[in-house]
Amino acid sequence: MKCSYKIPAAGFLVLSAAISVVAGDWPQWRGPQRNGISRETGLLKQWPKEGPKLNWRVTEAGRGYSTPAVVGDRLYLLGNEGLNNEFVQALAVKDGQRVWSTPLGQVGNPKQNPNFPAARSTPTVEGEFLYALGSDGDLACLEIGTGKVGWQKNLRTDFGGKPGEWAYSESPLIDGDALVCTPGGSEATLVALNKKTGEVIWKSAVPGGDEAAYASAIIVEAGGVKQCVQLLQNGLVGVDSKTGRFVWRYGKPVSRYGANIPTPLASDGYIYCASAGTGGGVVKLNVKEGRVEPEQVYFESKFPTAIGGAVKVGDYLYGTTAQALLCTEFATGQVKWEDRALGAASLCYADGRLYLHGENGEVSLVEPSSESYREKGRFAPPDQPKHANEMEKAWAYPVVANGQLYLRDHGTLWCYDVRATK
Repeated sequence: MKCSYKIPAAGFLVLSAAISVVAGDWPQWRGPQRNGISRETGLLKQWPKEGPKLNWRVTEAGRGYSTPAVVGDRLYLLGNEGLNNEFVQALAVKDGQRVWSTPLGQVGNPKQNPNFPAARSTPTVEGEFLYALGSDGDLACLEIGTGKVGWQKNLRTDFGGKPGEWAYSESPLIDGDALVCTPGGSEATLVALNKKTGEVIWKSAVPGGDEAAYASAIIVEAGGVKQCVQLLQNGLVGVDSKTGRFVWRYGKPVSRYGANIPTPLASDGYIYCASAGTGGGVVKLNVKEGRVEPEQVYFESKFPTAIGGAVKVGDYLYGTTAQALLCTEFATGQVKWEDRALGAASLCYADGRLYLHGENGEVSLVEPSSESYREKGRFAPPDQPKHANEMEKAWAYPVVANGQLYLRDHGTLWCYDVRATK
């Protein structure tokens, strides 16, 4: 299904939806601009054989697959203890010690199949406030200094929300004065709230009333109109960011496992999206006779679809399948190379290097190149936690912030110093 929405003919612009912080901070899911790219400089270009220096390790961060948001001298993280206590917490960057913790609610959909109930969302930090979404749909605005709740909603009860099998996993998006999130369902598939009060700005009832998937929304501008672009259970959609009016749908990325997970990645009017077990590819947002039309550039099963997402460095896309790391030409889909590397992995980019956190628990540093795989270090963090079963992996994304590399696997959080010595 494809739908068009008439807008003025104009150029394209991918908006950062960036949060105003210092260069080295990582204030939200996938970094300052939600694309997996860090602004860090002065980092190690190659790791020692044993890996970078371990600053600290904490083992009581709570279960979950959330990554930390890092701003200044604190990091913010979701976790859960049992199924009735999901919480957001602030930890000190210097030693990982807990500063405060605030309960959000219970863990969503505890009888999942396969069963991985846990906290999933990454907090979003802007100014003196933090926005967190619990896996059961508990959405809260908190003061970063104290953890005190300013306002709170629930996506299920307040908006008739319908999450997928594995509950809510989205990380809230801040767009100007609005907080955007995805309840799912026919009443408010997407919703924008006043970030200061929680009051509704708009509700978007996307045709089809898709369940919420596990990706997070991004902001893209096409033809002079900003859009919230989100991967739902039945495909990729765009809605007008000012009104919530439905703009378009691209129905190809639908996971055969009901697991639309990676956050879309936008660049210059093109969007990469992927769905587990189905494939990945790029659509171009065309403006034709005043209407936005998503045009498929390529979509095939061979492209990166792993939980760990993808990053674009220069003209090339890097991401993993279940078996290997791939480098592809973003605009054409031409595969430049693939390498077993760590197998399936999550990744980010900082200061000329890719940081990979393998589902097997290993970590590697890779020089991005269209010519070949170029590994610059590999190690395994010590004392990794046991997983609930063979299907559960180390799924949390790596984070590079203010000279530190943060890795998480359930209740264990490691902080490594990756600054280059002077």
